[in-house]
Amino acid sequence: MDDLLTSPLHDRHLALGATLGAFGGWSMPLSYPGGTVAEHTAVREAVGVFDVSHLGKLAITGPGAADLVNRVFTADLGRIAPGQAQYTLCCTPGGGVVDDVIVYLVGPDEVLAVPNAANAAAVAEILRAEAPDGVTVTDRHRDLAVLAVQGPRVADVLPDVPELDYMAFADVDGIRVCRTGYTGERGYELLVPAGDAGPVWDRLVAAGAHPAGLAARDTLRTEMGYPLHGQDLSVDITPVQAGSGWAVGWDKAAFRGKDALVAEKAAGPVRRLRGLRATGRGVPRAGMDVLVDGTRVGVTTSGTFSPTLRCGIALALIDTAAGVGLEDTVAVDVRGRALECTVVKPPFVASHVR
Repeated sequence: MDDLLTSPLHDRHLALGATLGAFGGWSMPLSYPGGTVAEHTAVREAVGVFDVSHLGKLAITGPGAADLVNRVFTADLGRIAPGQAQYTLCCTPGGGVVDDVIVYLVGPDEVLAVPNAANAAAVAEILRAEAPDGVTVTDRHRDLAVLAVQGPRVADVLPDVPELDYMAFADVDGIRVCRTGYTGERGYELLVPAGDAGPVWDRLVAAGAHPAGLAARDTLRTEMGYPLHGQDLSVDITPVQAGSGWAVGWDKAAFRGKDALVAEKAAGPVRRLRGLRATGRGVPRAGMDVLVDGTRVGVTTSGTFSPTLRCGIALALIDTAAGVGLEDTVAVDVRGRALECTVVKPPFVASHVR
């Protein structure tokens, strides 16, 4: 992994004995010696801290910066005010999802976009191609670290953070603090100057935040039914199919992919993302066939063991023509063995983000 980029916290992860993995061209911690289940449980019951510095950071600045973002991305940026963040999508003209993005609205002339690591360059290219004169898109990927502090005891380790509404942010002592996250627990994401990331991490861990890796982040987000780009959303999986239509400003005059998405919504998608909860012993994984009476009706897009529920769970794209409804029973082909599952509507466990 010598050719991978490393986080400003790489030395901390090595010192903690982290198992590292490649994510979007970065070497990032998968887990620490205590294991993924312990990290997951710490976030659900106390407080954990994740290094997610591999996430992209794009500064869009200049007269009309917010208008550019609103014209390109799906959500209606006019529905939030400066000091708020928004989940949105960058789509292809055909309605597929190039990436899902969090945008921070600083003002009409400044927006910070946080795409996924693997797609940051593609999102930047799309924005630059659409940008009017005077609006610049600057890659700040290496300038900022991102720490996600998540869990019901988050106030114990961040006692001086101002009270913020969900998806609101404030700049505190040079750190952008936003009440967002990818776990379903109350928490914050901290955008920290890269040179300050080490001392900030050390303070959080000393105050009781449990270091957690990206494997626990995946089990936590799957329990919430939060999509992962490249699996549950992609250039081949539209927001209409993935149940992410709530992140689309349908009444906006224009955004990339609008015509295709409006047409798909009107016609009805040929497949929909559903939750599956295993009733038998076994763990579904991504890419497994979903069966009804032996006939393939879909495919899992994400799957894992839920440490909270102590059973297998999955997200799956199921053909609408199959007529499969909530609480119906399907089977997942787990290496040739039929694992019975109940179709459910995520989240699989209660959310506490607000």
